[in-house]
Amino acid sequence: MLSQGSKLTAVLLVIAMLGSGVAGATLGGTTADAAAPTERTPSASVQDGSATTQDGTGVGQTGTNCAATPPENGADPDSDVKGWENGVWYDESIDVNQDDGVQRAERRKIVSRTMARVEAVRCVEFDQRVPVSVLSREEFRQRQASQNASAELRTFDNAKFEALLLVGEDEDSIAVQNENRGSGVLGFYSPRNDRIVVIAESAEELRIDELTLAHELMHAWQDQQFDLAGSPFDGQLRDQVNARNGVVEGDASYTETLYQRQCGANWDCLDATRSGSAGQLANIGVYLMKFQPYSDGPAFVRMVRNVGGWEAVNDLYGNLPASTEQVIHPLRYESDPPTNVTLNDTATDSWSRVRAPDRPGYARLGEAAVMMSFVYPYYHSQGQTQLVSAAEWFDYNQSGNVSEFDPLNYESNYSTGWDGDRLHVYENENGSLSYVWKLAWDSPQNAQQFVGGYERLLQYWGGQQIGPNAWRIPDGKFADAFYVDIDGRNVTIVNAPTVAELSEVRPEVGPVTVTNATTESSDANETTAT
Repeated sequence: MLSQGSKLTAVLLVIAMLGSGVAGATLGGTTADAAAPTERTPSASVQDGSATTQDGTGVGQTGTNCAATPPENGADPDSDVKGWENGVWYDESIDVNQDDGVQRAERRKIVSRTMARVEAVRCVEFDQRVPVSVLSREEFRQRQASQNASAELRTFDNAKFEALLLVGEDEDSIAVQNENRGSGVLGFYSPRNDRIVVIAESAEELRIDELTLAHELMHAWQDQQFDLAGSPFDGQLRDQVNARNGVVEGDASYTETLYQRQCGANWDCLDATRSGSAGQLANIGVYLMKFQPYSDGPAFVRMVRNVGGWEAVNDLYGNLPASTEQVIHPLRYESDPPTNVTLNDTATDSWSRVRAPDRPGYARLGEAAVMMSFVYPYYHSQGQTQLVSAAEWFDYNQSGNVSEFDPLNYESNYSTGWDGDRLHVYENENGSLSYVWKLAWDSPQNAQQFVGGYERLLQYWGGQQIGPNAWRIPDGKFADAFYVDIDGRNVTIVNAPTVAELSEVRPEVGPVTVTNATTESSDANETTAT
């Protein structure tokens, strides 16, 4: 798939980032769990890796059985039909030269033909023309960097990513996400402005990649039909956003796949390939957490289409998946709703609950986010540490290569069986953060497997078990104390700056006596007196 100056698929980008030691780009919002404009990134490009369709839905190599048949003379139809938009048929040649940049009249032709082609492969009809503007990457980066967030939101978001062991205490999670998005996004559709913005690498070379445009036009159609800015698409919990995007981005990416099959085989398509790079990406763990809908979503949508056709896919918008679990494990869609985990506040007066304005006062992170906690060490250690092995993490096709359609497997023994979670964040008068994270699992066995993996994860980050259920990471980006309690199918993780403060954040922890003398002496003295 053409993007960012070279033919990068999701898999190639991930491998390249592993080799260079950089971390990834976000696909979701720039602030916490908020819903954001739908967008396409380099690794949102997906394909089946097959020359002909394997969908079982009767779409042949032309992929245009939904479109009206153009007349031989190319005349306009008497009324609007699928495969024709604003005077242009889907199979028409257009006189466009991008060598000197895209001029306004050329842009209108490109947009019209791409709309017609999306109609042809996805069996849809646009209600109205979609405005498209082009923005240089540098200006886009500046806009991202200038975005503000409330102090409470920034504090909450920092603790959330710290709980996932993805972004350390010395980093700003929102800045990381803004930097990622500024580097990685190829284009986006804004439901609030009803407009597509295509990102160009420079103001002097404003070119349009046709596949990027097709992807974003699908978002425009989704918005025209289902109002992406309204409920239920306005989720503010990470698990909700990823679950929603399993349909929104899954459908757009799958449509892009069908579109791409026609390029070269039956259609001449435009690309904006240029040398150079969009720049380094900031955190691959955050990136891959938000990439999950782009990997699993197209396969989820294809499965629904195979069973019930495009009408069944359209019905998904009125009955969105309730969790990332339902997209990762499609057979659980509708049959396994997440548990509504409850968590009471018992912190002492020295700790106060952090609540961001106009947001839920808690986080639900979901199975995809839990999975990323265990995968991130693979990239952080340059492949030397594999809590989840590479053989498990990458999906392979029949030829033995990593699949380009669904490249990553968001299932593992540590994360499968997730049934719900809830995270509360606390702050003391010194500005120190703590959190309580409660996770529900399908069975006590699933809970035990998670805890086993979580203890390995703490060890990877330098953690030492200092007593029953208690751990301490003495230094580094996640230097803190941890208490891990398992009760049947529920697991509760308590985090605080010191072992003594664990019982302040969660009095149920009780006094913690240090039994492992290898821990730091200052903290050992403190906990002995608790």
